[in-house]
Amino acid sequence: MPRDLRVAFKRMLIRVKVFPNSKKRAVVKKQGNLEVWVKEKPIKGQANRAVIDVLADYFKCPWQNIKLIKGFKQRNKIFEILRKGV
Repeated sequence: MPRDLRVAFKRMLIRVKVFPNSKKRAVVKKQGNLEVWVKEKPIKGQANRAVIDVLADYFKCPWQNIKLIKGFKQRNKIFEILRKGV
């Protein structure tokens, strides 16, 4: 593949504390971590999908670039975000 057609991605891991079934959708940065409030209930991954949507809006990237790495059934989670490098 020609060098000018390659796209470099930077990998970023973030810690997120999730508050499902809340009245609002919000993202707050606290002590280097993020706290995310979502309206969806933690049933069958609904809250996890909602958190991915909120993080996609927050980081201004497609939701396909966000992956849940750890904490599928816990409140504290680790997400991987791929962003285009310069």
